Amino acid sequence: MRPALISLVVTTYNRSDALLAVLRALAAQTDRGFEVIVADDGSTPEHVQRLQAQARAAALPFRCVHAWQADVGFTAAAARNMGVRQARGDYLVFLDGDCVPRPDFVRRHRELARAGCLVNGSRVLLGAELSQAAVLPEGDVTGKSWRWWLRQRMRGACNKWMGLFLRWPARWRLAHPRFRWKGIRSCNMGVWRRDFDAVDGFDEDFDGWGHEDADFVLRLHNAGCARVDGFWATEVVHLWHREAARDAQQQNLERVRERMRTGLQRAGHGLSQPRRPALERHAWELRPADA
Repeated sequence: MRPALISLVVTTYNRSDALLAVLRALAAQTDRGFEVIVADDGSTPEHVQRLQAQARAAALPFRCVHAWQADVGFTAAAARNMGVRQARGDYLVFLDGDCVPRPDFVRRHRELARAGCLVNGSRVLLGAELSQAAVLPEGDVTGKSWRWWLRQRMRGACNKWMGLFLRWPARWRLAHPRFRWKGIRSCNMGVWRRDFDAVDGFDEDFDGWGHEDADFVLRLHNAGCARVDGFWATEVVHLWHREAARDAQQQNLERVRERMRTGLQRAGHGLSQPRRPALERHAWELRPADA
């Protein structure tokens, strides 16, 4: 079973240059059966204005909605839920706004989608210098040859490169029914909308950086979903950035460990019951589906 429409939910915060690079890469996808929802966790007016002006000027070949919520700190779980509320697709792919996809990214996620499974994607980490070049309008790195990438790896500008070119067939991939913490990547993850709804999405009780993605995957497993790994198929180019403050990491870690014992499935405050219902939120359609 293949998705009819894929909704890409792209999180961002004050990185309009990186996000525009992501949107340019999505405009070059070989599979056009998707829409994009930008889930903005409180970017400043300067970044919002730049994004909206340049995205509208680009005449993007897909429906694009910019959903924004006021900045109250790192609330990625709430931002992703906000984005999903704007989505129309039967399949969701979560992508961070500093993760630039290859031209076959959407097609590969479509091929890997299976009933009752989530897809855990993969990434290639770039260094600071190469990341600065990659966000320029003329700095596209997704179409470079394997020789170019090998040179970048040899000079230490990226942490790996072969996954950008090797393609492990979808039919050979195993579905793992047990929860595994290692390698969970909410910056590149696919899940059926019905499964997302069944666990009520991401849990907005996870404030601050850390482990809201592990909690989401754990609850999906508790609800009967298996995990399919998307390495050597879905690799994105992850732009360098300074690490976020990790003050809440230990608290969030302990919350996930407790839920491993309880078998919890639904979020405490999720898609249907936001933690901050009165938080200021707006949504702008940057390009309608029928434009």
